[in-house]
Amino acid sequence: MNNKFINNSGLPFCKGCGHTTIAENTEKALQKIGKDTLDVILVTDIGCHGIIDKSFETHTVHGLHGRSVALASGISAAVNNPAKKVIVFIGDGGATIGMQHIIDAAHNGFNMTVVIHNNMLYGMTGGQPSEFTPTGFKTPTLPEGMQKIGYNICEIVAAAGANYVSRVVGIGDFSDALASAFTKSGFSLVEVMEICPSYGVKSNPGLKLSKVIEGAGLEIKVFADNNKDNFKTLVKENVKSLISESDNFEVKFPSDLKKPVRIMICGSAGEGVQVAAELLVKAGMCAGLNVTKKGSYPVTVGIGFSAAEVILSPEYIHYTGSPIPDIMIFCSKDGLGYGRATSEKMNENGIIYIDSELNKTNSKAKFINYNFREKFGARNSALGALFYFVNDSKIIPIEALIATFNESKISEKLKVETLMRGE
Repeated sequence: MNNKFINNSGLPFCKGCGHTTIAENTEKALQKIGKDTLDVILVTDIGCHGIIDKSFETHTVHGLHGRSVALASGISAAVNNPAKKVIVFIGDGGATIGMQHIIDAAHNGFNMTVVIHNNMLYGMTGGQPSEFTPTGFKTPTLPEGMQKIGYNICEIVAAAGANYVSRVVGIGDFSDALASAFTKSGFSLVEVMEICPSYGVKSNPGLKLSKVIEGAGLEIKVFADNNKDNFKTLVKENVKSLISESDNFEVKFPSDLKKPVRIMICGSAGEGVQVAAELLVKAGMCAGLNVTKKGSYPVTVGIGFSAAEVILSPEYIHYTGSPIPDIMIFCSKDGLGYGRATSEKMNENGIIYIDSELNKTNSKAKFINYNFREKFGARNSALGALFYFVNDSKIIPIEALIATFNESKISEKLKVETLMRGE
């Protein structure tokens, strides 16, 4: 059989891994039911199984550990088309983390098939036991063997209301079981039992997969085969637009900008970078331009860098952010550390506004130095840099920025005259 859904790059798993067998059986099952590659959306997450993404010719989505079913639920609801097959690959570790997502998806009847790669441990992170690890099964971090009974996910999901649930042994050809799940309307799940060749086999020498399954009391059978109504997304007609007439910005200060300009502001958290970028886009709208803003900052939010990418354009914009900005503004060491690599992609037509205390990057762009932090203070350095940049570049009328600032809440604490000191 020639592959249709798996490309020729080769499967990325360890020799003897059951994940390879699952991928190959998925190929067979999808061909059996006559699906087209673009009718399939494969959703994966963190774990050994998740490195399969590049091998499939279907749509693929990769998410956080244990969250693939949650992502697939959203995709299923948005697509709202049973003819499009949403398939979730998830490991027993991810299923442990995201078990509530699985139960809810089954209960709601979302159109998807979840294929659990149950090798009875966390294979990517060193072989820790999961909540699916059977009694007595040993792992590198639990050499004495699991002392408690693992979850029987098939019974749980069947009780939650799934239309089809089965458990199979991940050896040989089990494509018929997958095909049955793939053709079932609503929620279906197949748990595939396997042993990890890197951790499971080495920790349990001589132990056969059949003996593990038998010793754990796990039945190889179909647990549910129903025809309950599946989830259908309620589509509301004649819904009022979320954008009201009051949200339209009056063009008070027309801009002469002839082409799109991409601007990146890089500074420190808590020093007004995102606020400065928001003022710039609002001022751009007041100048009659199309605008986008993309913010970047670490999870900690309150410390480290803060960066914002803004596009101002007389034309419609189809994206946010830009790999190579036309203009960069550096207000702090944190910002320089984050944006240095980006600045070094800029050519001689680019312009970099940089605080006088910072070292220049190895960029071909033109540098303009100004003592933003000394002049405006650290907390207002990004706002001060913004006013300096707009006044210097004339990218939009400075009057547009002043008017936007004066209408904002910031003006109650900070006077525009303070920010105009850089004239």
